[in-house]
Amino acid sequence: MNTTPHTLIIGAGIGGLTAGALLLKAGHRVTVLEAHVYPGGCAGTFYHQKYRFDAGATLAGGFAPGGPHARVAELLGLTWPVHPVDPAWVVHLPDGRSVTQWADAQQWQAERQAAFPGTEPFWQTLELLADISWDVSSRPFPWPPESLHDIYTLARAVRPQTLRSLPYLLRTIGSLMPSNDPLFRAFVDAQLLISAQTTSDQANALYGSAALDLPRRGVNHVQGGIGALSDTLVAWIRQNGGEVLFRQQVTKIELKNGRAHAIHTNKGLRVEADNILANLTPWALRDLLGEDAPRALAREVRQREATWGAFTLYLGVDATKLPATTAGHHQIIVDEKRPLGEGNSVFVSMSDPTDSSRAPAGHRALTLSTHTAVAPWWQLRTSDKAAYHARRDEYTERLLAAAELALPGLRSAVTLTLPGTPVTFSFYTRRPSGMVGGFPQKSILQARGPATGIKNLWLVGDSIFPGQSTAGVTLGGLRVASLVERVSRKERPLRLWQASPLPPKTAGQQ
Repeated sequence: MNTTPHTLIIGAGIGGLTAGALLLKAGHRVTVLEAHVYPGGCAGTFYHQKYRFDAGATLAGGFAPGGPHARVAELLGLTWPVHPVDPAWVVHLPDGRSVTQWADAQQWQAERQAAFPGTEPFWQTLELLADISWDVSSRPFPWPPESLHDIYTLARAVRPQTLRSLPYLLRTIGSLMPSNDPLFRAFVDAQLLISAQTTSDQANALYGSAALDLPRRGVNHVQGGIGALSDTLVAWIRQNGGEVLFRQQVTKIELKNGRAHAIHTNKGLRVEADNILANLTPWALRDLLGEDAPRALAREVRQREATWGAFTLYLGVDATKLPATTAGHHQIIVDEKRPLGEGNSVFVSMSDPTDSSRAPAGHRALTLSTHTAVAPWWQLRTSDKAAYHARRDEYTERLLAAAELALPGLRSAVTLTLPGTPVTFSFYTRRPSGMVGGFPQKSILQARGPATGIKNLWLVGDSIFPGQSTAGVTLGGLRVASLVERVSRKERPLRLWQASPLPPKTAGQQ
């Protein structure tokens, strides 16, 4: 009798692939089903007219010793196709100033003191909290706890240093900030929006501190585009006996005796499994379960507000017409008096000039993106297609105008333009309404864990804490893999969470 547990993963995002690879190593039979023709989802890379464009995510962190990607590489014995970049990105303020997000701690301290005099106490507090947050994330830390085992694990993770964070558990980043400089607040808000999906008045202080500290923990260029991270995991799974099947869109999860028993796909495939990991949003999972969705899950998706969407421009450009710049990533804030997103804050990522796989000779691939509410796009798409296309053209102009504040003359260099709205994201990623980025990290008490209300069915990906970023979903994948192994074996989990120690602080780092 075959006692090897079969774990099936719906969706080949980084979180699901990470969990699948770790469970394969732990002795599970693993099958990954992906609706698209390539892996990665919102952190995938697609090919069009000799360009390789990053579909959504363009920044990759967590590869330094002790970081989540570094831990996975150590556990699986793989090598990521990455190299660090410094500076991480440059922020362009409405008054014409620019602030460079240096990875080097001493350079960053000098930069912030020159740009925002009088804010050093804020940054010192932030670095204290960031050190605690990164330290906690380097150990098993199943938050929010969903069992007595989780509570026990959390208790073991606490160190004397951790207790210093207690006064800040329920505070926001905004409560720590000086309030007399609107440009400083706009700067901080723009960083938080891309890393925590919310701004300083709502971003939890502990999560926000780690998010704002991300450039100091290392930002990397991924050779071939960010989708190469998922490609690396797919190759590892296949080389070690697992299955990854593309063009297999799961259309239904079948229950039996209250457990997830099998899945059905649009190609007529039916696969039975002992465990199912859904690399999906709660909305998408509810749809697959239909009337069998647990009441709590159905209530959750009714009550949760929609998350952000993205409007994205994929540009092919003549590199000879671009202005000289040492930074591959730029963030532009157009007007500090207006809410961010909707073209008022734009992130620009350029392919590495040394990466010949990303663009034809003499050209570069650029991704421009801004946060946007999903509902207006769908309302126009269903009621007035002409207005929908007009809005798409208007946003294209907004993003190009903003990008030219950082890259003068960009328009003249553009040879290819592909706009993407939440409708586009929904079509290609199968994410309901085109929602991307995970839930806003407003309170640790509102964080979502992997439980679904069905014993052998778990969520993984950016919907579970800590969510946002490839590093965040990898942490989630580590947690879920350990959980599934423990439940499957009815014993202590394998040491999937065991991490290397964090790197020592560099000179000048507080």
